[in-house]
Amino acid sequence: MPKREEPTPEQIEISRIRLPRQGEVLGIVEMMLGGDKLRVQCDDGNVRICRIPGRMRKRVWIHPNDLILVQPWSAQTNERGDAVFKYTRTQAGWLKRKGFAKNLPI
Repeated sequence: MPKREEPTPEQIEISRIRLPRQGEVLGIVEMMLGGDKLRVQCDDGNVRICRIPGRMRKRVWIHPNDLILVQPWSAQTNERGDAVFKYTRTQAGWLKRKGFAKNLPI
């Protein structure tokens, strides 16, 4: 019987990537604004002021130049949004190679 290779941690991480769903946009954090808010350059060309919701606030640390997933608000769609998910560097590179983040400088 042939020996089965174990997947590397990088392969496991990439196989479970959270892809953008309906209405969600990828974005790069430009600047931290304080008060759990950040300025994000989104893939659709808009710059949004995003807040970090309570469920992420103390669990995930977001820094400038991180790739995040943004859920635009129903009101002020092009100006405001919520940070939904933060990608690692490996995941961000994979998304760029696969064409999900076309307009972002990753």
